Amino acid sequence: MDQAQDRIDHGTAYRRIFSERSDDEVRTLARIKRFLERVMGDDRFRDALKANVDDPRPVAASIGVDLDPRLMRPLWQHGYTHLRFAKADPAYPLSILWDRYIGQMLAHRDFLKSQACTHGVNPRFDAWRERQILRTSSECGLSGGSITHPLVAYELSDGCSVGCWFCGISADKFKGNFAYTEANVGLWCGVQETMVELFGDAAQSAFCYWATDPMDNPDYARFIDDVWRITGYLPQTTTAAPLRDPARTREIIAMFEDHGSITNRFSILTRTILERVHEEFTPDELMGVELVLQNKEALMIKAPAGKARERAETLKARGEDPKLSLLQGDHSTIACVSGFLVNMVKGTVQMITPTRPTPRWKNGYKILGTRFFDSVPSYRRAIESLLDAATVELHGELPVRLRPDLQVEDTENGFAMFTRSVRHECKASFHFDLKDLLLSGEHTYGSILESLVGRGEDVLVVDQVLEDLFLNGLLMEDVDLREAGAGSPGASVARFTSSQPAAS
Repeated sequence: MDQAQDRIDHGTAYRRIFSERSDDEVRTLARIKRFLERVMGDDRFRDALKANVDDPRPVAASIGVDLDPRLMRPLWQHGYTHLRFAKADPAYPLSILWDRYIGQMLAHRDFLKSQACTHGVNPRFDAWRERQILRTSSECGLSGGSITHPLVAYELSDGCSVGCWFCGISADKFKGNFAYTEANVGLWCGVQETMVELFGDAAQSAFCYWATDPMDNPDYARFIDDVWRITGYLPQTTTAAPLRDPARTREIIAMFEDHGSITNRFSILTRTILERVHEEFTPDELMGVELVLQNKEALMIKAPAGKARERAETLKARGEDPKLSLLQGDHSTIACVSGFLVNMVKGTVQMITPTRPTPRWKNGYKILGTRFFDSVPSYRRAIESLLDAATVELHGELPVRLRPDLQVEDTENGFAMFTRSVRHECKASFHFDLKDLLLSGEHTYGSILESLVGRGEDVLVVDQVLEDLFLNGLLMEDVDLREAGAGSPGASVARFTSSQPAAS
């Protein structure tokens, strides 16, 4: 593959969202975006708008926005974020402009969901990932449809210095960084090259944070530049510390202006930080940055996972108000990867996939297995071992049990399995017998096949119905049927090492 050509072609659709608009139109969008950030994140700004509803122009001017908010009234007065929920009234041209932009951004998000498919380079992984996508679409509520299921997340630190109380993946305290030394760079670049060899262009579906913050590692920009050089893609940056070193933040923003293919994100922890970010960075600088408004005044629901879940449970046990309003709705997880979580400091790689938080999977993702590596060859063996262990097809000893979150009801021609977001119907002639076997929770694929065929059913039809349940992610994953293993809940653990010392 011609990497230089790939750099030019990859992300063209994203960049066209901006390049096909005039400079004035992009400038206007940047100011609409800033106005809406204050609407969503600043209660005092919302109060000022209510007090000046007839002429809110002075309120907009107070944050440096030289637009007439009356021309986008549906976006703020009625709580709309775009016109999919309102009539496209020509009296509100700024609302129409914003709606078109948001529609393109949502389409790009849907594109990202297909980005991690290897398109046959690694069919075993593709089969496993597609099943996870279908499972999460029904299991994870409102989160399910927005999860893009990237291939891999890399951690360039051990722990995080920010310490958000609501961290949905329970980041530990910061313990150290993966330094940009000669040995580490060799390992890092080897890891990137291995992912390209094993997964092709899907290796571009990656980012370099998880339970970490990019700004903790002073060499972060150099690491993601290596990813760009090897894969042809610049990984997205999400940070909760954009003001720690504004010059470094601008360096990263500039990298994306040069060859970015995705929107970056700043997590906003307090209203004061929101105000300071708006003071430090112009609307034009932040046009390619989404502000994730996590402050208490924001109109945003937090996922009931990780530390947020633990805090709510602790307060409730004490008889105190757990502030459950922050956790209401059906936003279940912030985890997004269906693939691999790699920590370069500890030399670990895990195979993970999102799920609704449970006492076992409190951080909102399942861990199928954990491997250790200390060299490029051992990293490759670790990835291949995890792929070998992943269940991608039915076999005789595989337990066949419906997911416990599914509701089951009889229908006129069979039975239905459903959640709030997805409904799946089984209309096979043997549906009553099959439903009883599934609900018993005591059978394997082989025993169900044997039972129904023994009653005179066609083996091919029975096999097709069971495979349909399996491929649509309606059956429990085998990791949920196993007892918790050593090291991580439900995870098989193995160590792959070489005779060479680990790079650290």
